[in-house]
Amino acid sequence: MILKNIKHSEVLSLKNLVAYAEGQVVSKTLIQNDSVGITLFAFAKGEGISTHESGGDALVTALDGVGKITIAGEDFILQAGESIVMPAKTSHAVYGEENFKMLLVVAFPEKV
Repeated sequence: MILKNIKHSEVLSLKNLVAYAEGQVVSKTLIQNDSVGITLFAFAKGEGISTHESGGDALVTALDGVGKITIAGEDFILQAGESIVMPAKTSHAVYGEENFKMLLVVAFPEKV
């Protein structure tokens, strides 16, 4: 199986596959390879991932709560059901304005 840490052939609620933990950022990797990364995150209120860059375009979909996504110094507020793309090689950060769960899909460029 390519996708791990997730049940197959079953209807799932992604937001229920990762739990909040006070004072922590919790993650569950579903796939990670040279082409794609798919990870679920749960940010306790006030927790975040500091500014960094990625080699691939990253699609964030909010599953629960309210999060702040900073891209190249500009802040965006995401609520459940909303998405945003963090472009490759652009500084970005994620912060839990409230408890915040998200699905992160990163698509990496093909290596030549």
